[in-house]
Amino acid sequence: MPASPSKPDHVCVGAISGSFGVRGEVRLKSFCAEPSDIGSYGPLSTEDGATSYTVTLTRPVKSGYAAMLSGVATKEEADALRGTRLYAPRTALPSLPDDEFYHADLVGLAAIDTGGEPIGKIASVANHGAGDILEITGPGLGNGLLIPFTLAAVPTVDLAAGRVIIDMPEGLLDPAPAPEAPAPPLGQDYD
Repeated sequence: MPASPSKPDHVCVGAISGSFGVRGEVRLKSFCAEPSDIGSYGPLSTEDGATSYTVTLTRPVKSGYAAMLSGVATKEEADALRGTRLYAPRTALPSLPDDEFYHADLVGLAAIDTGGEPIGKIASVANHGAGDILEITGPGLGNGLLIPFTLAAVPTVDLAAGRVIIDMPEGLLDPAPAPEAPAPPLGQDYD
C-alpha cells in the first residue's frame, strides 16, 4: 500500500474503478490484506485530502466490492470518480508483525549490498501474484533492478536506519560478456 505523496501519514487502501448500477454505487478495488477491511478504516480521503468519503460496502462483485460513498448519489457522480485512489490515515491501519511491512514504508529506503556498498533506492513494490518484488533504481542500474522481496534476497529491513540489505544473486550486476566474433563459414578459403 503506497503512501500519499502529498500526505505521507496516509496510505492508499483502494481505488474506485467505476460505477456499479444506477443508484450511485461505485465499484471499489481493495488493496488491503483482508479486502473487506477497507470499509473499517473510517472515512477515506482522496490523495490530496480535499475530499473524504464514508464507505459502506454493499456486496462483493467481480474484482472488488460494490460500495456506497457518502455524498455520491448518482451514476454520473460515481462514474466521475473512476481512477480515484482512496487513502486511510496510517493510525487507522492495524499494527503488523515484525516480519511484515507496508509498501509505503519500503519505498524510498536505501538499498545496500551485504558488503555495505550502496546499490540504489527502492522506487516501488509490486506484486503480480507470485510475491512482492522490489524495484531498485540508482546510478548504473538503467531502467532499474527487480529483486524478490524474500528473506533470502533481502535478509534485513531496517526502517529506523532507512535501509534494506540486499544479498545480490551471483552475477546480477556483473557486466555482460562481450559477444565473441562469429566463426568464418565452413568451406571458404581466406588466403
